[in-house]
Amino acid sequence: MPTNRIEISVELNEEKVPQSISWTNQTGEEAKNNRAKAMMLSFWDGEDRTTMRLDLWTMDMMVDEMTDFFYQTLVTMADTYKKATHSEEQARDLSRFARQFREKFLEQEKAAQGIAGK
Repeated sequence: MPTNRIEISVELNEEKVPQSISWTNQTGEEAKNNRAKAMMLSFWDGEDRTTMRLDLWTMDMMVDEMTDFFYQTLVTMADTYKKATHSEEQARDLSRFARQFREKFLEQEKAAQGIAGK
């Protein structure tokens, strides 16, 4: 049976804060090294009915980047949820929340720039 290996490397500073995150996708003999500023990894434990999570981000991750990261993650989660459950209404609700989340951030940024510009 074919397998695919994904390897994650996190470089930490002296305070154990992530300095860099990279991941490699090993397919056959070819491996591609990718860089990232943030990551979210979740595993579902069916026996305990709990989620095990690993969320990391580097110090150079800007707030607007984090907002885009969360927005895109939430939209993707809505798509995945729809595919897995066929529950269009709940998927639509999650997508709506993602848009509202991002719009609220953009409004706050615009307001802050207006105050800073005075």
